[in-house]
Amino acid sequence: DLYRKVFVFRKDPSDAYVVLRAKLEQPLQNFTVCLRSYTDLTRPHSLFSYATKAQDNEILLFKPKPSEYRLYVGGKFVTFRVPEGRGDWEHVCASWESATGIAEFWLNGKPWPRKGLQRGYTVGTEAAIVLGQEQDAFGGGFDVYNSFSGELADVYLWDAGLSPDKMRAAYQSLRLPPAVLAWKSLSYEVKGDVVVKPRLRE
Repeated sequence: DLYRKVFVFRKDPSDAYVVLRAKLEQPLQNFTVCLRSYTDLTRPHSLFSYATKAQDNEILLFKPKPSEYRLYVGGKFVTFRVPEGRGDWEHVCASWESATGIAEFWLNGKPWPRKGLQRGYTVGTEAAIVLGQEQDAFGGGFDVYNSFSGELADVYLWDAGLSPDKMRAAYQSLRLPPAVLAWKSLSYEVKGDVVVKPRLRE
């Protein structure tokens, strides 16, 4: 249970990462991924990387620069342009549904204009899920200049699209539906220089 705790990725650039284990029974037709990050990086960095043997960017939440987030599904991506952060925690949720190909992006509890990608696609289950690095091969192939440095918390993955009130609940750290990956019952393994510490502030 990592409630009120964070992963601190201490080095920049870094070869460290955290492996997450999820129980996925069937391929994903829908998903929502949420997390909180706190960093002063201005270079590109990966936040959440979900790779299968067939596709290294099966699901990827990536920040190429301070004013952009990218969501990849099955190797294709859409870009969400955002105001540059003011040196504070940023909470992001991204969801996608196969039936419509609609991708939603929420930043700090507010929705951005929806975009479309990969309609009819299915996300594979045999996944390597990594925080802090971007996989260019299954479970590896990292480029340190895409590594994350800073603090990560409140990581969740659902095998469904969340309703707007649940998206806001995730931002406010309120009660959430059962998740495939849940911060309060996370199965993880630290690889390299990552430290679990209490959160300094809300």
